[in-house]
Amino acid sequence: QEFVTVMVRDPRIQKEDSWHSYIDYEIFIHTNSICFTRKTSCVRRRYREFVWLRQRLQSNAVLIQLPELPSKTPFFNMNNPNHVDHRRQGLQEFLEKILQDALLLSDSRLHLFLQTQLSPEDMEACVSGQTKYSVADAIHSFASLNRRFPIEDEERKKGKNDADSDSESSSSGLGPSDDSISCGCKASPASEES
Repeated sequence: QEFVTVMVRDPRIQKEDSWHSYIDYEIFIHTNSICFTRKTSCVRRRYREFVWLRQRLQSNAVLIQLPELPSKTPFFNMNNPNHVDHRRQGLQEFLEKILQDALLLSDSRLHLFLQTQLSPEDMEACVSGQTKYSVADAIHSFASLNRRFPIEDEERKKGKNDADSDSESSSSGLGPSDDSISCGCKASPASEES
């Protein structure tokens, strides 16, 4: 039987510049669904990227009532663990509901959002055929840059993995490589429950 497990976890404060900060969240996917190019993936996304995804999915599936995102409150405090965790839970519930709908699962933007670190602009360009790479190419290229999944971490500990490809720069034309690409997925008790 097909399954898709999604976890939104590990909120981190990121600095845009000396005045602006934001929180991003790790999105971990584990699945055996034929809808997914990769069966395990891990990316980091911020709230406004979820807003973009919801808008794009809604515009492509006008007859479907999409689940709501946690509300954007002017009183959100990124230093308040309760605020951050409430948002994290809301983002996870949003993705869990989205991933149960076959029509939404057919949207390439959703797969790029969940399985690459492309920006919304680059995802749009890829989906509309304005890039040299396909959606599948983008997902495979990101996966080859981001080789830090639980099984591979165990192999690295045992010394079987001599080459560390995390620090290699991208020559795939998928945009600049940055620190957000290696999101450091690691085994956790939560990921082993599924």
